[in-house]
Amino acid sequence: MSDNWTEEELRASVDAYVEMHRLEAAGQPFTKKSYYEDLANRFGRTVKSYEYRMQNISYVYSLQGRQWVYGLKPARNVGSNVIQHLERLIAASEGQQLGSNTDFDAKVEKLRKKPPASPPKGKKKPESVQASVTQYVRDPAVVAWVLDQASGHCECCEAPAPFYREDGSPFLEVHHVQRLADGGEDTVNNAVALCPNCHRELHYGAEKRELANKVRAKIARFRGTSAANV
Repeated sequence: MSDNWTEEELRASVDAYVEMHRLEAAGQPFTKKSYYEDLANRFGRTVKSYEYRMQNISYVYSLQGRQWVYGLKPARNVGSNVIQHLERLIAASEGQQLGSNTDFDAKVEKLRKKPPASPPKGKKKPESVQASVTQYVRDPAVVAWVLDQASGHCECCEAPAPFYREDGSPFLEVHHVQRLADGGEDTVNNAVALCPNCHRELHYGAEKRELANKVRAKIARFRGTSAANV
């Protein structure tokens, strides 16, 4: 790893981040600086070094479309090999299996800053790989109920569904305001029907946290539920 970070040190940093992420999702208080200080005492780096490493971890979370720990804004200045390594450590710490495209997305972001001068050749016969992923067993009744309540309109921007399915039903996507991977419930009090644009913004938008809070505030069934976990 870069800057001679050992495997033990990176794993400890990821474990600390995952614990903070879990506490934040549960609405429990914690002090970020105490985690940095503990790591600094164990491994001899500065507190600032660990804060920045946590921001690298936030970047991996952001590439996955997940909420990162509040106050640890994603730091993009990290190599592709480090991103892959951090993603593996996050999956191991959370007891999950890898199933995202964070490395691919990071490469796309890098290329967008300096696009190829001419059209790339691409691959006429793309290779395929098999990968195991962790999926949550969702309740179809929750999805059906939320879609029915939406009456064909996005519950975020309130615009009509962008198109209709072949069966004549309006196309909307059901989103968990607090993701299941982040400890969210699969209930109607955590699910919202969205148009594709709002759905993507709630995953990848620069102000997705603020938008999620607005969604909670405007939908009657969300009132009385905690916004601290968003």
